Formats: sequence, structure tokens, C-alpha cells
Amino acid sequence: MELKPGLSAIVTGGASGIGKALSLALAQKGVFITIIDFAEDRGREVAALAEKECAKCHGKLDFPLVSFTKCDVTNSRDLAAAFEKHVATYGGLDICINSAGIANPVPFNKDQTDGSKSWKLTTNVNLVAVIDCTRLAIQTMQAARKSGSIINIGSASGLYPMYGDPIYSASKGGVVLFSRSLAPYKRQGIRINVLCPEFVQTDLSAKVDPKFIDRIGGYLPMEMVVKGAFELISDESKAGACLWITNRRGMEYWPSPQEEAKFLVSSSKSRRTTSSVVLSNIQVPQSFEKIVVHTLSHKFRSATSIVRASLSLPLKSDHVLLKVIYAGVNASDVNFSSGRYFSGNSKDLVSRLPFDAGFEAVGIIAAIGDSVKNLKVGTPAAIMTFGSYAEFTMVHSKHILPVPRPDPEVVAMLTSGLTASIALEKAAQMDSGKVVLVTAAAGGTGQFAVQLAKLAGNTVIATCGGKEKAELLSDLGVERVIDYKREDIKTVLKNEFPKGVDIVYESVGGQMFDLCLNALAVYGKLVVIGMISQYQGEDGWKPLNYTGLCEKLLAKSQTVAGFFLVQYAHFWQEHLDRLFHLFSVGKLKIAIDPKRFLGLQSVADAVEYLHSGKSTGKVVVCIDPKYSEQVAKL
Repeated sequence: MELKPGLSAIVTGGASGIGKALSLALAQKGVFITIIDFAEDRGREVAALAEKECAKCHGKLDFPLVSFTKCDVTNSRDLAAAFEKHVATYGGLDICINSAGIANPVPFNKDQTDGSKSWKLTTNVNLVAVIDCTRLAIQTMQAARKSGSIINIGSASGLYPMYGDPIYSASKGGVVLFSRSLAPYKRQGIRINVLCPEFVQTDLSAKVDPKFIDRIGGYLPMEMVVKGAFELISDESKAGACLWITNRRGMEYWPSPQEEAKFLVSSSKSRRTTSSVVLSNIQVPQSFEKIVVHTLSHKFRSATSIVRASLSLPLKSDHVLLKVIYAGVNASDVNFSSGRYFSGNSKDLVSRLPFDAGFEAVGIIAAIGDSVKNLKVGTPAAIMTFGSYAEFTMVHSKHILPVPRPDPEVVAMLTSGLTASIALEKAAQMDSGKVVLVTAAAGGTGQFAVQLAKLAGNTVIATCGGKEKAELLSDLGVERVIDYKREDIKTVLKNEFPKGVDIVYESVGGQMFDLCLNALAVYGKLVVIGMISQYQGEDGWKPLNYTGLCEKLLAKSQTVAGFFLVQYAHFWQEHLDRLFHLFSVGKLKIAIDPKRFLGLQSVADAVEYLHSGKSTGKVVVCIDPKYSEQVAKL
């Protein structure tokens, strides 16, 4: 998650110590904050300081940039009310930092009471309240269908014994394992992590023997704690992670991969309900097959061939080797094979030959370079880079998109799903209560667009060609399906939607573009994500003339926006996690075309099948059927 102005956060225990430091640091980034604390005077003081910092990013707005709520975090009802107030003020929740904590005032073995004001209270504040806050944060993020980051403040004393305060150590140890056990929520777009600093100079640590503090290297600078928290918020790969911070060793994740391997259960005994697949029996061959473009042509079959390439280890230090299991087929494969996505004259393009084909795939990480620390061999991943039509492909680690499973449905979420999700949010700026028209709606990306528009609270119109496609769209909840083989699209739009449509998600081009533009309402937005009807002309992709386009747009204050997914790469992981969450909870259906394509030799058939207009849903090629069967059994 990119820390940027406009996000909102809740910080418990924000009136002092680590909570105060994080509140001020977030405010400096322009994040709207609710500080929750029992100390009212100090809490309001911190809120006032944070307000001044936040105002440097936003200026003066008609709502408080930072607010304070007095609350005992052990009071579940008051805590729930504080979360509700935050959502009512800021419209959602992006970040939750659970920092409230206390030390045990009396040694538990010398306590002559029932412990309600000593060790039981310490446990309730440090552990039970953290569980309660995490629960409320997850529910809030799920209700808004938004991704989010939750950081629970643990302690180094939750990783190793603290002999002077075993109750504090036990409560923080509980926070560590509780947070790490929530890693599966990542597939819903919600990342829960735990931050475990050694002693920071706060009111809490003032009770610790100064000699002990000196022996461990002194107090930890608060700047390191803030840096660690920001890393956990920003790094999308971190979920269920425990970041340990010390003066002696700096920042490192605990336990180490070597230590963690001692208690991990073999994935062969895992069930399909696990958060992710882990396979370790991947054999890396000395060579592999892949598809390359050897001649520039929009006819994919004649432009490509299967070649064998050598494979040697070790990899480059920052690279990853992915064993491809499924690859996605896209209309743009023919644009790529004809060189339309490369700049330069024809001679320059010819000099690039041969180049690897294929845009997207899912598979299993087979090997990693020495400097790759956040990825493991045997785990599933997706890529959206050139070279996906291959048995193996080597990419820079920054191009790896972690996924829970290497399934065909995940392939559909890549180019097709991400285009719909990001284009509707960023280019169309879609909200609720609109009329949305999706063309070629039964295809790979159209099926996502109609469902996301429905989930956002809109009326959806969809065009398609054929009875089976119309039935699929009806099953997806589309209010009006227009089968152009049985009805005239222009007539339907004119008679049934005389005021026009507010948003058009357009992928056909040509005459369909003209028709959609004429059907656009005042203030309407038309987003062009492709023009499949123009991709396979004998003379190549010829620009068309749209006479009077400017006059039409000006007359009705309309917008035509182009959308090219590559230019939105910084949103890929966030939206991919969001799509998988919707799919996993049953709010999103994904149609995979039933026609099977097996092995690299079937890729050209699959591309031609897609362009025949016969496909329904996402067209996928299973590159390695034997390996896909092994994954399917898990």
C-alpha cells in the first residue's frame, strides 16, 4: 500500500510512546487519523499536533483531519463505537495500528487480589484488546470491500523470555502468534503483521533496569520503529510477518527462513482450503521450450514457432525462475506478434526478432537468485511480462505477483480482471447509481466488468453474440443483455435507455465505438480498453477517422479515455488481491472457456479460437497438464 494523502488510519494507544510517534508520522504523510486512548488530555494534545502536520498536505477541510476518541480498549462496545465513528467521518479504514499496551504493575505470584487490576488487566489490554481491535478492523475493511493494513505492536519480549515481567512477555507472545496466524487474510486484500521492537524510551520502558538497557545496546531510536511500521504498510508481500527491530541487528524478519522450515508441514498433506500452495519437488531442466515471434505478422500462427532454449543455474541474483502451469490468451497477442507494441520503424522492429510471446501466466517458483529474500521456491506466483508462452520463464523478482493458487481462474484475474477493475475505478471513476454499458461482455475482461459494475450498485447493459453468451451474462446478474445476433443494439439503446448511458466499457472498436459514443449521456465517460474488431485486418491495424468527435464531446461534456494496463502496474497487486478476495467469498464468478488447450503446440489454436468469436469467458492454455493435475489434488 502506498502511503499517500487521503488514506485513513486508527491508532490505539496514540496518546504516548510508539502510538504517538506513529500518529505524527502518518499525519506527516497526509493520512487522516483517529487516535484512541484512555488518557484524554494527552490524546487531545497529540491530535492537535498531528492535525497541524496533516494540514500541511491538505490545507483546511470541512472535517477534522485528525480526531481523538477517549476509549478503554478493553471495553468492546466503546471500541466498536470508535470504529463506527471513524468510518462515518472518513468513509472507510485503510490502516489500523494497535499500539495500546501496559506493563504488569504487580508480580503475578505476589498478587493477593483476583488479578483484575494487575495481571488480568495487562493481559486484557495487551492481548485481548488487540484481538478485538483486529477483529473490528477486518470487519470494517471487508464491509467496504477494500484492502487494508493492520499492524499489531508486539515486543521483542514476545519472541524471547522477559524474566522481570512474564505476564507482559506472555501477552506480547500471544500478539505475535495471533498476528502471524492471520496471514491467510491476504487473499482478501487485508494484511495483518506484527512489529516487535526492543526497548524504546517511553513511560513503559522507564521501569526497566537501565543496566539491562545498556547491555542490549541502549534504547532503540523511535525513527527505526516508524520505519519498520511503514515498511509493513508499504510492502504488499508482507502478511503474517513479524518484524523484529534491535540496535544490535537492525530490522529483520522472525523467524528466519531456516528456522521456519523446521515447523512447516509438507504441502503434500495440505488441503485445498489452505491459503496458498507450496510445492518443493520441482525439477529444473537444462533446457525448455517456449514460443517466439520470428516474423512480424498479425497472423499469430505464421508469425511464431516453438523453440528450445538452454537453462543454467544459478540465476541472476535478483531474478526468479517460474515454472508455467497456465498461460492466458489475449486478443492483443496478434498485436504483439505484428510488432504494434514496439516503437520504431520496420527495420528497427525486424532487428528485435526473435522475441518471446505471451503476456500472462501463473505457475510455481522453481528457483530464486541470491538477493531475492521475500519469495520462496515452491510457492505460487503470477507474471504479466513478455515470455509467458513457455515451460519456464525467468523474470526480475519485481515482476512476481504472489497468488494463493496457480489456478486458471487466477490467470483470468490478470490481464482481463485487472483491466476491468483498474479501468473502471481509475479511468471511468465509477461510483454507484449509474447505467453502465459493457461491450463484448461475455469475454475474458467483459465478465469482470459487468460483475464489478453490479457490485458497485449500478444498472448494467451488456452486448454479446450468441445464446450461450447471453445466458452466461444473465447468470452474472446483467439487467439487460443485448444479443446482437438477435437484436439491433442501436434500437434497444434508443428505445430502452433514451437518456443515454453513463459509462461505457468498450473493447470492440469500429462501428461499435460509434454506436456507444452516440449512446453516451451528458457527462458520460467512454473508456476504450481495446478494439478487437480492428486487430486482424489484412492491412494491419489502421487508424480510423472519427469526424466530429470533438464537437460531440463538447456538446454534452463527455469524456473518452484510453486505458492501457501496463501504465497502471503500481495498482496490480492491490487489485489482484481484491479480485481474489471477491472470488474466494463467492461475490465474483469467473468463467473459463470450456474448450481445452494443452501444451505449447495448442497456443496458436487458442489464439485463433479467441478471434473466431466463439469463446465464452477466459481462454486459457494449460502449458503442463501433468503438473496442473498435481496442483489440483492439493
